Amino acid sequence: MIVSEIPATPGGPVVEIEGLAFAYPDGRQVLFGVDLMIARGERIAVLGPNGAGKTTLMLHLNGILTAGSGTVRIDGAPVAGGNMREIRRRVGLVFQDPDDQLFMPTVGQDVAFGPANLGLRGAELAGRVSEALSAVGLRDHADRAPHHLSLGERRRAAVATVLAMRPDVLVLDEPSANLDPAGRRELAEVLTGLDLTLVMVTHDLPYALQLCPRSVILDGGVIAADGSTQALLCDAELMAAHRLELPFGFEPRRTITGSGCGVP
Repeated sequence: MIVSEIPATPGGPVVEIEGLAFAYPDGRQVLFGVDLMIARGERIAVLGPNGAGKTTLMLHLNGILTAGSGTVRIDGAPVAGGNMREIRRRVGLVFQDPDDQLFMPTVGQDVAFGPANLGLRGAELAGRVSEALSAVGLRDHADRAPHHLSLGERRRAAVATVLAMRPDVLVLDEPSANLDPAGRRELAEVLTGLDLTLVMVTHDLPYALQLCPRSVILDGGVIAADGSTQALLCDAELMAAHRLELPFGFEPRRTITGSGCGVP
């Protein structure tokens, strides 16, 4: 495995994955002993070609899938058995298709659904909804029907449904997929402003560089590389080996901060 220097992050690990292996019922094995530690407050992108096991890994973080072997722990608690209710509050998943998470008549009702299931009512529930919608810039959209929103607004509304649960870890599957430039920017602004641990599964390499100081490359069901996003994207040989291609004209040696990756 290739390991490059990564920026220091505060706190101990909030996500601990050790020896994670998983096969689907048809016998197709997707993960082959994944080891990964994610520190509290860290922002990490999971990169890799189609079929690498990225979404399968993501679904283990809150117990939608459970390990065939190995362990997944959130704040030291195994993702198993009696821990599931609290694990699913602490780890919020945002799926690529927001319609998988928006099913109520109004956006506000969608955002209220999770906290209401935890027993919140009245002013406390209303405050939780307002807080989550404000965080994604949709406070004035509470009474709108989800299908009347743009894709970018629906994706931010889906994020709000998770934020209303006040998670410690936010996991996003292809968050920028099919968004127009304004939608990409608006979502990036939301995600940048959140004070929590973020795990982003994506094929969008510029988005990974913009939002996540650290990335891992998952390929063939194992972690093939782990390091700073910029350093990984600057390694042309590594990128080619794992069928990752930068968009035409995108130069990872130059970031929005103007820093380089040590290559003239």
